[in-house]
Amino acid sequence: MKICIIEDSRLARLELKHLLAKFPELELIGEAENAEEGISLVEDLRPDLLFLDIHLPQKNGFELLEALEYTPQVIFTTAYDQYALQAFERNALDYLMKPIEENRLRQAVEKALAKQETAKPALAPAQLSEEGRVFVKDGERCWFVALKQVRLIESNGNYAFLYFDRERPCILKSLNYLENRLDPKVFFRANRQQLINVNYIEQINPWFSGSIKIQLKGGEEVEVSRRQTQVFKDLMSL
Repeated sequence: MKICIIEDSRLARLELKHLLAKFPELELIGEAENAEEGISLVEDLRPDLLFLDIHLPQKNGFELLEALEYTPQVIFTTAYDQYALQAFERNALDYLMKPIEENRLRQAVEKALAKQETAKPALAPAQLSEEGRVFVKDGERCWFVALKQVRLIESNGNYAFLYFDRERPCILKSLNYLENRLDPKVFFRANRQQLINVNYIEQINPWFSGSIKIQLKGGEEVEVSRRQTQVFKDLMSL
């Protein structure tokens, strides 16, 4: 399991690395001491597990997670107990109080390894083609919709809204799961919360800090993150 540490205290990083060295299943691939470095680190290296301090320069740990487009499993490490509820609301795997005890760390690591193991599919799910159809049920209403009709998919936690025609049903699938099943040449990850069907792009406009805003034919406006703006330009040869 590949891990990263984001912690502003050099002493705390050294102590945590010393403790983590006792777990041969873990491979430390990077560390950062502030939020901006941490965001780049996670996006570039894509670790399986992140040990994250809450009090950081520039942004706190929660704001760092909000800025990520790729979100690994997270174990918070902090000297403060008042953020525990907020941490678990963000689907944190565990919440370790400093100074970190080896037994508590072992429990957290074993939990992470077990979750990674159960998350491994026996076979990778087949990719869905643009011409394929999917069955969608939201409450008492049902649709059998062609994927080429879906112009936007928007995350809502572990749920996602599908935009097609004038409909917007909610399905119990995460955006990461859907992104892995859909054709990346058709469905583009614009930001942490939205996938767009590039065939429904009506207008592309410059936005803040070199990013872009896309208007879809259904009228929705989607802000593309700075990182994904460059990916989009490469994809579309802009």
